[in-house]
Amino acid sequence: MRKSTIKIAMYLNYFVFAILLNSVGIVILKAQKNYGVDELQASILEAFKDLPIAIVSFLIASFLPRIGYKRAMLIGLALVSVACVSMYFGNSFGTAKLLFATVGVSFALIKVSVYSLIGTVTDNQQEHNSLMSSIEGVFMIGIAVAYFLFPAFNSEVDPDAWLNVYWLLAAISLVSFGFLFFAKFENKTEIPGVDLADDFKQMFKLFAKLLTIVFVISAFLFVMIEQGIMSWLPTFNSKVLHLPENISIMMASILAISLAVGRLLAGVITKKVNWIWVLSSCIVIAMLIVVFVLPKTVGLDVKQINSLSDIPLIGFAFPLVGLFIAPIYPLLNSVVLSALPKKMHSSMTGLIVVFSALGGTLGSRIIGYLFKNEGPENAFYYTLIPMSLLLASFFILKKLTSKKNEILT
Repeated sequence: MRKSTIKIAMYLNYFVFAILLNSVGIVILKAQKNYGVDELQASILEAFKDLPIAIVSFLIASFLPRIGYKRAMLIGLALVSVACVSMYFGNSFGTAKLLFATVGVSFALIKVSVYSLIGTVTDNQQEHNSLMSSIEGVFMIGIAVAYFLFPAFNSEVDPDAWLNVYWLLAAISLVSFGFLFFAKFENKTEIPGVDLADDFKQMFKLFAKLLTIVFVISAFLFVMIEQGIMSWLPTFNSKVLHLPENISIMMASILAISLAVGRLLAGVITKKVNWIWVLSSCIVIAMLIVVFVLPKTVGLDVKQINSLSDIPLIGFAFPLVGLFIAPIYPLLNSVVLSALPKKMHSSMTGLIVVFSALGGTLGSRIIGYLFKNEGPENAFYYTLIPMSLLLASFFILKKLTSKKNEILT
């Protein structure tokens, strides 16, 4: 029963932070319209979100087991509740930076806790793969909800009406806080070192392994692709397809829904098919979508658009790339974490979060630069470069994880 309670708490926390974290693409679009900033300036919001995630994850991951995962998650939820209320009253680009910085700090606490707890409530790699994919799938569902939630509060006559969404987000965070507060956790977490100094030493030893180096590069490349597309898809829909603002945001939800479906399916497929073939097939199909589908989307002659039903079917095709890139992140994480002792999961998760955050920041900045200097119709073609590197990394990781005795030494 306690394992089920822990799983529900993990799902709920991830759902809340999915909405908050990935509203950055929506706020980037609103910042350009409401606060008078350009594309490159607006892209800094990604850094305000991701750099605190990286810094805090690095600092707390190795000794978070000593603090307690439940306590860490409660702190994160309390912080974002306050930040959401502050965004409503602040209503400025500066307040948006503060919001995402707070969300970043809080998510570092949440993600390291959730990833570390997965190993304590699963018994083998198949269960680990399935739960990891399911949690990440719920995360994507939260993102999809965000793309409909924000437009629901938008108004053509009141430019500040969208800020009311933050009252709802604060309320959801407090509900999650309440559920977590009363949930009973088993405290059987292994401590990585004998003291805090040894905790950090174990983390740096982990980083010295070739497996870890290849893995964090792979995580970095994936998040660069995912966040680069996700953060800028609303702007792409607005500037290239010339869709109204609300429809541009809702169209971006197709990517999030595709990611959710892909990750949920991955938990089922990998029980029967080796992960290397799942991931290599997925990345190849994603590259083919960029090469063959994206040009038709860019060249789409869009007429008067008043609703989603007015958009030609090809306009929905490019966001389906999410279906194929979706399994990559959770399966890579699961494969590497399953190959390590449970006491090292917190430290490894810290490295995962650090490099994921850096990849998200760099990906959004690069796409923002390309939107401004190469044109919004050309920016997404450059994702083919990290996709190619990622494909090569899969086979290197497969070789390294097959040498389990070397991993554990």
